[in-house]
Amino acid sequence: MVERVPVVPSSMQRVVDEKGYLPALRAGDFVFCAGQVGRAADMSIVTGAEAQFEQCFENLRTVLAAAGCTFADIVDMTTYHVDIERHLPAFVAVKNRMLPRGAFPWTAIGVAALADPAFLLEVKAIACRSR
Repeated sequence: MVERVPVVPSSMQRVVDEKGYLPALRAGDFVFCAGQVGRAADMSIVTGAEAQFEQCFENLRTVLAAAGCTFADIVDMTTYHVDIERHLPAFVAVKNRMLPRGAFPWTAIGVAALADPAFLLEVKAIACRSR
């Protein structure tokens, strides 16, 4: 049986307490990250598209670090976009600035809405811990 270890950075304990889900779960060498949104540690939603996209990736970085990973360990990423046609160019610019290019598969999906109407993006990733 594969060992399953909850991953909860201290700055995200409120997510578990208030929203009822784990930021990530490590199963063996793989880390399955819940969708990260543009929310600060105090649970406030970051305003402005580019700033919100950056916060999504900072939150993903925090979750990965708590699991012993970095962006370089990502093996798959799916992004969910509200108003994808309007925001995709800004998102791609942020993604290309913050994440390694061409290092993993990426799927972008346009959606009508996310958990809160203020969210523009949710980033879900799977990483594989380096040995």
